[in-house]
Amino acid sequence: MSASVGTDFWYEYHSPSPTDNGSETLGRNFKDEFLSDEADEKTYSDALFHCNGTMGLWRRCITVSSQAHWFRQPEADFTTECISFSLSDQFLEKYLEPGNHNSGPDLVRTYLWRCQCLLPFVSLGLMCFGALIGLCACACRNLYPTIGTGVLHFLAGICTLGTIACYVAGIELLHQKLKLPVEVRGEFGWSFCLACVSAPLQFMAAALFIWAARTNRREYTLMKAYRVA
Repeated sequence: MSASVGTDFWYEYHSPSPTDNGSETLGRNFKDEFLSDEADEKTYSDALFHCNGTMGLWRRCITVSSQAHWFRQPEADFTTECISFSLSDQFLEKYLEPGNHNSGPDLVRTYLWRCQCLLPFVSLGLMCFGALIGLCACACRNLYPTIGTGVLHFLAGICTLGTIACYVAGIELLHQKLKLPVEVRGEFGWSFCLACVSAPLQFMAAALFIWAARTNRREYTLMKAYRVA
């Protein structure tokens, strides 16, 4: 889950390279607009569409030619340019028409975006707190407190599932408002796949911790009954 949150390949766009479609100048224009401080959702989305962009929870990247002049070598070099979302950017309102501030706020996309950024950290926090409880249980030589660890891992799995659902819904709603160009193909990346794998693993860990705690309590009860007898 940590690797998923920290990487930028939740969603990837695949478009023809500038050397294939002769749009190197257009690519530089997209780069300038993408790196601008005034870039809005439509501006950076268009750059992602046309420049093989990748998008994570906290950063977006495009691949552009490193040649700054109109002429270039036959084999052009490409570089990756990335922009990070600040905390204030994560809580900005989304609009019914991306890029049009007069179209009114889109509350559904706004809250989906905020949840997909907050829920992963809640999930990681619950797992860390559960690990502390597990260490205390080991120090006390008693597995019964691990039932708390299991419950926290279960809640973490729910938060992870919520992150995945919010991200998928947000991407689908964005693509309904900003149609992908015909030659552009979008797909979920390996960072998203890591999050999808994390959720069932968290539920499995929760089940194992709770099972261990209940088994330990049952054995303790049987041992106590044996000693009384």
